[in-house]
This record gives sequence, C-alpha cells and structure tokens, in this order.
Amino acid sequence: MSVPTPGAPGVPSGPGALRPRLPSPLRPAGDERFARHGVRLLLKRDDLIHPELPGNKWRKLAPNLRAAAEHGHTTLLTFGGAYSHHLRATAAAGRLLGLATIGVVRGDELADRPLNPSLERCAADGMRLVFLDRAGYRRKTAPEFVADLRERFGPFHLVPEGGSNALAVHGCTALGRELRGRADVVAVPCGTGGTLAGLAAGLAPGQRALGFAALKGGFLDREVERLQHDAFGGRRGDWRVEHRFHGGGYAKVPPQLRAFAEDFSARHGVILESLYVAKMLYGLLSLTEEGAFPRGTTLAAVLTGAG
Repeated sequence: MSVPTPGAPGVPSGPGALRPRLPSPLRPAGDERFARHGVRLLLKRDDLIHPELPGNKWRKLAPNLRAAAEHGHTTLLTFGGAYSHHLRATAAAGRLLGLATIGVVRGDELADRPLNPSLERCAADGMRLVFLDRAGYRRKTAPEFVADLRERFGPFHLVPEGGSNALAVHGCTALGRELRGRADVVAVPCGTGGTLAGLAAGLAPGQRALGFAALKGGFLDREVERLQHDAFGGRRGDWRVEHRFHGGGYAKVPPQLRAFAEDFSARHGVILESLYVAKMLYGLLSLTEEGAFPRGTTLAAVLTGAG
C-alpha cells in the first residue's frame, strides 16, 4: 500500500511513519465453550496492525490516503459521532502523515460542552472539529451539502462516515485474502458495513463471512449490498448480517456483555473493544451454543479494534 512518501512537503520524514504489521497474526484461542461443540476458534489480530490505526481503520483509511495523495489533497474531511473510532483514526493519520484533518461531528449541543476523551484526542492530534445539528448531519451525503463544505473549507479529500466507500471496500478485500483456506466461517463486527463487504469479496469459494451488527435498525444488509455494488458492480462472496447481538444499539453495553468481555479477556489475554468486538464474540458463542455451526467448523473472529 503506497501512502504519501515521508520527506515530501508537509509529510514527516524518518523511517515509515505508518509501517503496518501485515498480514496481521492469526492465533488459535483454545476455549472449551467452543470446543465442547466441536468448534475451533481462531483470532485474527487486526487490532495489532498499527497502534493508532488498528484493524479495519487501517484497511479502510489506507486506500483513501493513497487517493488523497494521488489527487494532491493535503486535507481530509470526514464525519462521525462523539465517540467515533473513525474520527480518532483519521486524526491520528493526519498527524502521522502531516495532513490537515476536519471532523464534522453529529450534535451541535456538543460545541458548548467539554470535549469527551475521544474528541479531546482528535483535537490533540490537530483535527478541526465542526459540530453540526442532527438534521444537518443527516444531509451529509447530499451533493449541495458537500459543495457548501468545499466552499467553506477549500479543497479536501472526503472520507465518509466510518470510512466506508468503494476504496475502503477494495482495501478490506486483503483481509479476506489473508484468511483464504484458514477458516470455514469468518466473523467481523459491523458498523457501516465496509469491512464485511470487502472481507466477503476476498474470501475463497466455500468460505462464509458473518457480520455482527453493533447498531440496531436492520439497515446493514442493504448497506453492504450498496457498497459491494459501488466497488464491484454487484454482490460478491457468501455473507450475511446477524442482527441479534447489538446489545441495545450503538454505545450500549449491557451488564452481561461487559461481564462476557471481562471473562474473555481474562481467558485469552486480549482486551476486547466493547462497542463492536465484544458483541461479535458474544454472538459467536451464542450461535455456537445454539448449534449453528456443525462439528468440525473452524471460526475466525476478526478483532478489528472497532467496527
């Protein structure tokens, strides 16, 4: 993956600021709760790709960074909520690569409040935060709204909410290719659907991709379809979205999910991100206990660090 070259104008010099760990490690997770059903669990440690751009954030942002460089853009503009992992990753990428970043944040009431730790980190990394009321935020993809943003801020490379666009989907196909022949079913948490769309396209015939929705609303199936159509012209791979394990919706972490995450971390020595990854693993265990996977199945769970 080519990115702006260190030493170019506005880009820090030194040995590769964005040196990713690819392919990410695939490690067995001996867990008797799966083993008693004849199911083997592997952990795909995408959370180890980069300390500040982990998992799907690297895979989705890297092709957008390349496109920005190819078009001579030195500013990234993107969207997110008050606790968006994507905003934090974009801000970090800007700092590491010497790019200006603008984050359009949902909720104009936040402008009059102290920044939460997530937005505080964005600001510390140099991101300009712009707070927008919810009605205006819903218009974020409208051409006239984007034109207004360009008039206000000047030229920029637009990265959609969650980083999911056709470029990002193509970037995530590498995740599927890294897992070819390694598992029967590959599970991934879903926020905007871009990772699942690319993962499914990259897997080999006979492998299945299973996305676990972290938000309620049931919209992800059509989003993944749309993203695959934008990227490939139509549906690719064998995939589906599981909607039962969102825990009440985005940023909702019920007590049983929190207890599961703490127990899993103690068993396997990994810290589970609770808004996305813990929901996926809780769902995988529940499906295993329901008999959804035949004995002899190998599951690979992608630890994205976020959705």
